[in-house]
Amino acid sequence: MNPALRLFFIVTACMLPVVGCNQPPQLQEPKYGTAPAQKQETVFSFAVHPLHNPQKLNQAYLPLIEHLNKQLKDARLELEASRDYGNYEEKIRSKKPDFLLPNPWQTLEAMKAGYQVIAMAGDPQDFKGIFVVRRDSKIVKPVNLKGKAVSYPSPTALAACIMPQNFLHGHGIDINKEIENRYVGSQESSIMNVFLSQTAAGATWPPPWRAFQKEHPAEAAQLKVIWETPHLINNSVMVRNDLPPQIRDQVRTALITLHESPQGKEILAGMETARFHPATDADYEVVRRYVEQFEKTIRPVKQN
Repeated sequence: MNPALRLFFIVTACMLPVVGCNQPPQLQEPKYGTAPAQKQETVFSFAVHPLHNPQKLNQAYLPLIEHLNKQLKDARLELEASRDYGNYEEKIRSKKPDFLLPNPWQTLEAMKAGYQVIAMAGDPQDFKGIFVVRRDSKIVKPVNLKGKAVSYPSPTALAACIMPQNFLHGHGIDINKEIENRYVGSQESSIMNVFLSQTAAGATWPPPWRAFQKEHPAEAAQLKVIWETPHLINNSVMVRNDLPPQIRDQVRTALITLHESPQGKEILAGMETARFHPATDADYEVVRRYVEQFEKTIRPVKQN
């Protein structure tokens, strides 16, 4: 090759990187794909009334929330516990939670706030008050409680307070004058007050009593159920009225079919609940009538 021509190629090759660095950067073209853009999940709160202390509530209900989340599209539920009945009822009045699992009296209050029933949690036959006493107790008849203390979770606990107080009233006890009513904050506390001999009897209802027997067998062995009330309708599941209908329907379907699979039955067993039943606001009219009669003859449900 001609020496001059070879020098030309060498110089040109050495200049190419320099020229490339001085060129303006090329604009990136937008990238297109066949996959749709990922939608962001919407988070909804699911607030369960204080059946247990917050730690026990999480243990019992987190498996349910995890199962429901697998059924939802573009949405996710988060379990919300409350420190006591008063705290939970304040959340209802402020209309903060998206979903509720309240007791039947709280269900009536939630309807006023703007929630609607989509299911019933448990069989009606399981919703009744029970009285627990020590096995060495001298209590035999309801009249034996006169002058003594009785423990309850809260004055607004329907199965574990209102129904037991109605039971005592029906057996001739003036619950406002002839016994001392102690509202101790939780189902387990009501039972433990009896075990510790702080109260002569404690009111609760079947699911917490069954859980207490499993978790505290030594203490439970020193206690016994002495009376039970007639049953009513069980706790509800509710949704706030402004939530998207498709989310409401997905949760409702997942709940009422939960008992149909082995995994679902295991989740229900952990909650001490037989199954979820279809239900509407109208099913809780019986509670309204019950509470109205209770307030006429015994006391206001809400305590000052």
